[in-house]
Amino acid sequence: MGRKRKPVVAIVGRPNVGKSTLFNVLAGERLSIVKDTPGVTRDRLYTDTDWLDKEFTLIDTGGIEPDSKDIILSQMREQAQIAIDTADVIIFLTDVKQGLVDADHQVAVMLRKSGKPVVLAVNKTDNYNKQMADVFEFYNLGLGEPYAISSAERTGIGELLDKVIEYFPEIHDNDEDDDETVRIAVVGKPNVGKSSIINKLIGENRVIVSNIAGTTRDAVDTKVRHNGKDYIFVDTAGLRRKNKIKEDLEHYMIVRTVGAVEKADVTVLVIDGAEGITEQDAKIAGIAHERGKGMIIAVNKWDAVEKNDKTQNEYKKKIRNILSFMPYAEIIFISALTGQRLPKLYDTIDAVVANHAMRIQTGVVNEIMTQAVVMQQPPSDKGKQLRLYYITQVSVKPPTFVIFVNDKELMHFSYTRYIENQIRDAFGFAGTPLKFIIRERSEKNAGIK
Repeated sequence: MGRKRKPVVAIVGRPNVGKSTLFNVLAGERLSIVKDTPGVTRDRLYTDTDWLDKEFTLIDTGGIEPDSKDIILSQMREQAQIAIDTADVIIFLTDVKQGLVDADHQVAVMLRKSGKPVVLAVNKTDNYNKQMADVFEFYNLGLGEPYAISSAERTGIGELLDKVIEYFPEIHDNDEDDDETVRIAVVGKPNVGKSSIINKLIGENRVIVSNIAGTTRDAVDTKVRHNGKDYIFVDTAGLRRKNKIKEDLEHYMIVRTVGAVEKADVTVLVIDGAEGITEQDAKIAGIAHERGKGMIIAVNKWDAVEKNDKTQNEYKKKIRNILSFMPYAEIIFISALTGQRLPKLYDTIDAVVANHAMRIQTGVVNEIMTQAVVMQQPPSDKGKQLRLYYITQVSVKPPTFVIFVNDKELMHFSYTRYIENQIRDAFGFAGTPLKFIIRERSEKNAGIK
């Protein structure tokens, strides 16, 4: 079975054309559901959504401060570049009331050159018959048919999304690499040594340094052969603009991370050993966690840290504490500068990839669950006892289990975590999240498998 990844759709556009409104409309009610991953949902820069049963990740490239025309144009170019680097389909949002402006033309040129599919949306079209001529003017951008929409009135959205998802099958059909090749996203804050690690890892093993279709100088996927196996490193480095304000830098980093993680099987989060783990690291880790990816924490610059026999354990404790939502993550201490323990990173990647794709036989996992229930009674409420009938693994990447119970409400998060820990005790599953789906089944049908 091929790798299933969600296509990434990015919204690009000038200030005040309604990007955030469109983002919220396309995201449906999902934004009001706050996930329990610390620090991740605050930004609302990205969300998973679907149209006609096709799932995709939606990114708002947002955040342009309208100071002057020059700044708007340079920031729009930056946005467009981020979208080109990370997205499979780009929605270019314009405003029928403001009409066509020079910045739209200049960004359209960039988008056309990229070769990425672009769907042109003309927002604030509240009365198409009256505004038809104004909408037609946007044909001049050379991006094909303009789709007249109104985010506020929620009109024209269906036709827009129909067009967007038309481009999805091509993404999978034209996947540049066979599905057996492991893809690793190397993520982290700027200047923690991501590029140095990749350069050291590939060393003389570099087979192809490919600008894979539509990517740019800033987002190169590098193919490496190591011990007879192929790996593709997806590098998120390349935020070179030093004059960007901190919030903008962080915004772009998050957006680029989402795009890279979506394309990968395993995420390596690089942390600066001298600085220690930060809230920003937790945010980046949360992206991989929400997407069910394998996870390795690589503490870089370990050679520069003063150590005694307790340093490593104390450091691990801090990481586990801040990343308490992903106790499964593998932690490795490395140095890109000296090459210390870098070869071990390949072994760790191999182990995490194997765990991420591990399948357990139904009989075995049911035995584990039965023993777990005997050791710790399921919770009860108002005299009603939770009963667990049956468990089965339904998919991999990440390993996903369905548990059939008599009452979903009684299956508290803590008891699900307890069952997960029992499965981990038996099979390890180091480096990979496990997903659990709780289904209700009546007592009558409890015996039906």
